[in-house]
Amino acid sequence: MKTYSMKPAEVEKNWILVDAQGLVLGRMATIIASRLRGKHKPGFTPHVDCGDNIVVINAEKVKLTGKKLADKVYYRHTGYPGGIKEDKAGHLLEGKHPERVIMKAVERMIPRTPLGRQQMKNLRVYGGENHPHDAQNPEVLDVAAMNPKNAR
Repeated sequence: MKTYSMKPAEVEKNWILVDAQGLVLGRMATIIASRLRGKHKPGFTPHVDCGDNIVVINAEKVKLTGKKLADKVYYRHTGYPGGIKEDKAGHLLEGKHPERVIMKAVERMIPRTPLGRQQMKNLRVYGGENHPHDAQNPEVLDVAAMNPKNAR
């Protein structure tokens, strides 16, 4: 027996649609990160991008448990001395780009390598219900039905 190593030409990428309405952010992000890497497939190969393309809708309706809406802080730096900026999770979700909360949660669960950056390009997050990927016929992944703790 030899371990099978998938080649990039053999990878079959599916399109998956996740509705984030009422889902707990961290639980949803772990499932998305696992699917982006391709760990759910029997032919998973760590050095090949064998994950699926994932479309997330209703990013503004994702839930955070506890007091995270008021207490969780996201930091960014402008590049200038003393240019550190902070935003609360609740402010980001109510603001102009609520999809950044999901992008950051998933990004921090993906390896920080060139392959990880390539896999993050397969994630598309939209704040509302509309998305331009209807032509790909994405199959719906019901994250709430996987575990009762996934939804609030």
